[in-house]
Amino acid sequence: MNLHIKNMVCNRCKMVVKAELEKLGFNPVSVELGKVLLTETISADDKITIGRSLKSFGFELLEDKKTQIAEQIKTAIINLVHYTDEPLKINLSSYLSEKLNLEYAQLSAVFSEVENQTIEKYFIAQKIEKAKEMLTYGELTLSEIAYQLNYSSVAHLSAQFKKVAGLTPSNYKAQSKDSRKTLDEI
Repeated sequence: MNLHIKNMVCNRCKMVVKAELEKLGFNPVSVELGKVLLTETISADDKITIGRSLKSFGFELLEDKKTQIAEQIKTAIINLVHYTDEPLKINLSSYLSEKLNLEYAQLSAVFSEVENQTIEKYFIAQKIEKAKEMLTYGELTLSEIAYQLNYSSVAHLSAQFKKVAGLTPSNYKAQSKDSRKTLDEI
């Protein structure tokens, strides 16, 4: 049986969910970002118990198909932006269609309905968070960051950065406090 879980955005999330399910007496066969495969079928009461338990860690069981699709899109984008070492030279619509085996028009409509924003805006927000992370570590130049995130120029990255973050990359780097968001807050 598959469970779809909201707010799983990192490997630590997977460990927490797996441990919590095992503590409740379930046997997860696999735990991926946003999805868990159990060996057993679970009852409605079990779902309530699992839902309550996971909620205490900031996760949420997803029952609605549209919400599940939106979460799968978010997970695919998070994996693409934050957990891929290759530069982001990819066609997002083709990538998502392949990954979720659905037409992009359908994915886009569902995502916009559930999340009240476009896939593109979400993708840009994720890229800007990745840029913030790269700026915070200070290991790459702005030009290298622009290349890694598939921006046509530093000016394009800077313009989107300012639009999303409210300040330029240089100002962000110069400020003393880190204003990065956790991935599930984007």
